[in-house]
Amino acid sequence: MFAAYVGVVIGTLVLNAAAATADFSRARFVLANSAELGVSEGWLPLLGALKAAGAVGLLIGLLWARPVGLTAAVGLMLFFIGAMAVHVRARVFYNLAFPGCYLALALGSLVLIAAR
Repeated sequence: MFAAYVGVVIGTLVLNAAAATADFSRARFVLANSAELGVSEGWLPLLGALKAAGAVGLLIGLLWARPVGLTAAVGLMLFFIGAMAVHVRARVFYNLAFPGCYLALALGSLVLIAAR
């Protein structure tokens, strides 16, 4: 159980840190996706900061303070529920799996942190 806990939480934080980096660097695929969803480029720094904060919170929760990790996992879940809602609102379904996978990882992290 401990290996699953560490693996899922580390996977979640690494992927969110990578997504935040893509937002901050305004990667081409991020700009294309944002335009398709109707999300202004001006939102990218905030969206990247939220993903980065979630990743840092998971790391803090993993190493020192479990409640911080729980809070970060909840925050990431809410973030990706919102991302999925934006995809549905814009009727962009072909890449809905990406926020869905991030949501599943955040949920898995939450469950495993809470069970710890």
